[in-house]
Amino acid sequence: MDLGVVELSRLQFAATALFHFLFVPLTLGLAVVVAIMETVYVMTERPIWRQMTKFWGLLFGINFALGVATGITMEFQFGMNWAYYSHYVGDIFGAPLAIEGLMAFFLEATFVGLWFFGWDRLSRRQHLVVGWLVALGSNFSALWILIANGWMQFPVGAQFNPITMRMELVSFFEVMFNPVAQAKFVHTVSAGYVTASVFVLGVSAWYLLGGRHVELARRSIAVASAFGLASALSVVVLGDESGYDAGENQKMKMAAIEAMWETEPAPASFTLLGWPDQQARETKWAIHIPYVMGLIGTRSLTEEIKGIDQLEAEARTRVENGIRAYDLMMQIQAQRGADVDPALIDAFREHEHDLGHALLLKRYVEDPRQATAEQIARAAADTVPTVWPIFWAFRIMVGLGFGFIALMGYFFWRASFRRMRFPRWALRLAVLVIPAPWIAAELGWIVAEFGRQPWTVADVLPTALSVSHLSVAEVALTLAGFCLLYTALFVVEIGLMLKFIRQGPHEDVELTQEWMASHRQRLAGRSEVRS
Repeated sequence: MDLGVVELSRLQFAATALFHFLFVPLTLGLAVVVAIMETVYVMTERPIWRQMTKFWGLLFGINFALGVATGITMEFQFGMNWAYYSHYVGDIFGAPLAIEGLMAFFLEATFVGLWFFGWDRLSRRQHLVVGWLVALGSNFSALWILIANGWMQFPVGAQFNPITMRMELVSFFEVMFNPVAQAKFVHTVSAGYVTASVFVLGVSAWYLLGGRHVELARRSIAVASAFGLASALSVVVLGDESGYDAGENQKMKMAAIEAMWETEPAPASFTLLGWPDQQARETKWAIHIPYVMGLIGTRSLTEEIKGIDQLEAEARTRVENGIRAYDLMMQIQAQRGADVDPALIDAFREHEHDLGHALLLKRYVEDPRQATAEQIARAAADTVPTVWPIFWAFRIMVGLGFGFIALMGYFFWRASFRRMRFPRWALRLAVLVIPAPWIAAELGWIVAEFGRQPWTVADVLPTALSVSHLSVAEVALTLAGFCLLYTALFVVEIGLMLKFIRQGPHEDVELTQEWMASHRQRLAGRSEVRS
């Protein structure tokens, strides 16, 4: 196999996925924030909330359109760059993607149009229902995408057919309610809510610093800080659930996150900071917090978390057992076209769990049955991902998460108990923090996907076997094309967002101003009566 094609294909998919995820979290979060604002408008009938809904809804629409453009090309890559992967697991992986397109995306896309063009054609309540359906569709899209991704992390509800040499779906219920997928969904969606909250908070802070659109900005900060605080707290709680699932079902990823080279006696400590040295198999200058990793990974103080060295030794055993499964599969293939001996099938079922580990040998030898002890050892070593990017990405992500809690908590306190009076230093900080949720989200995906290597589907299909039969030049050319296209789209996105942010709300301006003037008079009258 040409490893250059494998690495370039990985780089291309990583680049397009990370570009696409610049748009996704803001879409998820803004859809809900806008729906909340419209709910307040319908309940109070105050024009300022209608103006807020339209303004933030416009920014949502820009982001949504470009997110769709970048997302569609990702699905085509499975056929273009990952043809064998699509052949091998398409029966399972394709189902949630198809449902996402037919149900969630069509729901979202249809009601987005109704939302933008239905202001004067629908009643207030009808339009509000449309707004919440847009938010529901956005979240449903994320659900089905993350069910597909969660299956790659922890494949359940499927079985390999040694006759067709493909994975086949045996329980859609198990795929849908995969614990890794469900934990990943709620964690990712909550992160999207935080992203939108920080965005609304930062833009509103910028308006207050300039003394523009003050009423809109103050109310927007009130919504963003309350929603953002709840979301930031849920990200931490749900992130803990993801950590527990990784400890149960993705042990090598958990060990890499912690840079835990050797199995520690229970309860394992958490490495707050350190420098992982993969060659020496040690973490230098490590600062440990007792018990914490045991609680995160096992929810107990008595269960151990396996270290990388032990997991690698177990992987070597699985490679050796997988060779037996591969041999039985080849015997079954030799009987294709005739009645396959049921005893062969039964024997294969006893060893099929380790077949994927035998396929790791394909990187070094055409027929795994001919592998040497050295090649087996190298295949086992391949199950250890590069530790330092995962280790640091996780810690930066978590640090930012706690920072969002502090930021949202402070603004919620000022909005609720200090009459929405915000110090200028806090407003400047809110503006500066706007990019931080995207950094945290991208780092989260690096932990999730980089930590799964060397597998496309964990323990089932190695990444090195998943690619299409392409040349290095072909993949490099499409990689360059995608990067140019996505960079252009990103520039368009930033340009449009900045243009309309600078312009500010421009709809229902006179109606809102009249209402605000009348509202101030009513407040002044009440003050005179009290005095």
